[in-house]
Amino acid sequence: MNLTALTHPIPTYTLAQDPIVGGIRFNIVQIEGTLTHPSELLRPHRKDYYLLAFCRRGNGRHWVDMAPYVTKDNTFYFFVPNQVVVKEESRPLWGTALAFDEEFLALQENATLKNLPLILNPQNGHELRLSDGDVVFIEDMLEKISSEHRQPSLWQQRMLSAYLTVLLTYLSRLYSEQYEPKPSNEKLFLKNYQSLIDQHFHELHQVNDYAPLLYVSAGYLSEIVKAQSGKSAITHIHDRLVLEARRLLFHTEHSLKEIAFDLGFSDASYFSRFFKRETSLTPAEYRSSIREMYQ
Repeated sequence: MNLTALTHPIPTYTLAQDPIVGGIRFNIVQIEGTLTHPSELLRPHRKDYYLLAFCRRGNGRHWVDMAPYVTKDNTFYFFVPNQVVVKEESRPLWGTALAFDEEFLALQENATLKNLPLILNPQNGHELRLSDGDVVFIEDMLEKISSEHRQPSLWQQRMLSAYLTVLLTYLSRLYSEQYEPKPSNEKLFLKNYQSLIDQHFHELHQVNDYAPLLYVSAGYLSEIVKAQSGKSAITHIHDRLVLEARRLLFHTEHSLKEIAFDLGFSDASYFSRFFKRETSLTPAEYRSSIREMYQ
């Protein structure tokens, strides 16, 4: 696949801009022989929403984060925000697509969905293989969601959330079965753990906070991280906090209280004790010494 070099940042499309499932926060549509418009071909882009698609029939090709995929019959595909997508071929597709954005997930009744493996996608997956039984179950759930979506009522939002919870939980079970880290993938597991720390270190400071995000037990997480890196799982979290604290102490004039709050500590004194334990210096001592070094 030959792509012309990009002279501008990769564009990010919103749900409203999606030509097939465009909507405000949530939408579901039936796809009946739809073709990709030529203007969309070979144009790398990101999505700021979640797109889930059950393909009943189709054989086009597209790329997700530089990996090629040939669309297969009776297969489930999912896109999450920030993956880079390229559509290579315009071929007809039959199936069902549903999409929703972060605002939809932020609704109180959808709060638990944010921690499902399919939504977090720690393995950067895209394709789920389906058995005949999976196909029957998924088609039934998609029909229930579609039917409810066509009939606005006072209970519609709750019903949609209930059906979607069942569907995404079922798909997340398939995700964990097909993408769960194996011994040969332990280095990738460590990388995913470190990536999650980068995303959540401001608010999550314990190993027990990260184990559910990786769909493993805290004991398994600690064992694999220690074996692969030589450092305990909690040390990785502390190292990231210290790195960010050092950056803020050196590059900003924020007070210790402001820095402590930014890093998710309950008070400045607790942050100071943590920092001194990890570096042998108080935050104030570190700020003074590092700035003297660079004068």
